[in-house]
Amino acid sequence: MSLPARASAAALSAATALTLATACNMLPDEGPDATAPYAGLTAPEVVNKALAATRAAKSVRMTVRTATPEGPVEAYVATDIRGECTVTLSMGAAGTLELVRTDGTVRTRSDAAMLRSASPPQAKNLTGRWVEPTTADRHAKLAERYCDWETFLGGLAPKTGTARKRWTSAAASGTPALTVTGRTDDGKWTADIATEGRPFLLRLRLPRGGTGDGTAPVSVEFSEFDKPFKANSPKP
Repeated sequence: MSLPARASAAALSAATALTLATACNMLPDEGPDATAPYAGLTAPEVVNKALAATRAAKSVRMTVRTATPEGPVEAYVATDIRGECTVTLSMGAAGTLELVRTDGTVRTRSDAAMLRSASPPQAKNLTGRWVEPTTADRHAKLAERYCDWETFLGGLAPKTGTARKRWTSAAASGTPALTVTGRTDDGKWTADIATEGRPFLLRLRLPRGGTGDGTAPVSVEFSEFDKPFKANSPKP
């Protein structure tokens, strides 16, 4: 084969490999993104931009999924910069707890299963009643911890240096998003960041964090940024 022919074959092979890598989302993040809305930014810079925007939100809703030794955990949270917060925390067989924090006062309401799983078990006549939790109520502590979205953002912030942009996708909300991944000693993390409007963090998956001991993987979906809400103080 002549030299020009060999060169043409090599160029064709390289082009084919590049096309396949692109189609399979295999290209690493070697430098700044040249496309809007993050033109000129590296993956770590994009994540830091998302952290700043999300921290600056006046309010947010979160859906948290993780696990504890008592079983799977699912929490629905609405919270704002004033400290107002509502949480519905379900812990599998351990039961369900609702929490409202308003004007600095915390009250919780538990179903029968949650009261039985408390340590020590709480009185049955408290089922469905709003009470001020004791300092020993670990379920209430976990629910109130979710009122602060820094619980999760703080888990991502030290990891931004490992970020790599991968592909554009659609988050659970349907908002177009850039997916960014990274890996640390804890494992792989993934963040979906809005590519329309403000660069809010839409979804976060961390290999650990979010529970009382912080050892279980956690996923968080963020939505309804800056949407006003009021946590009404329940009557005991």
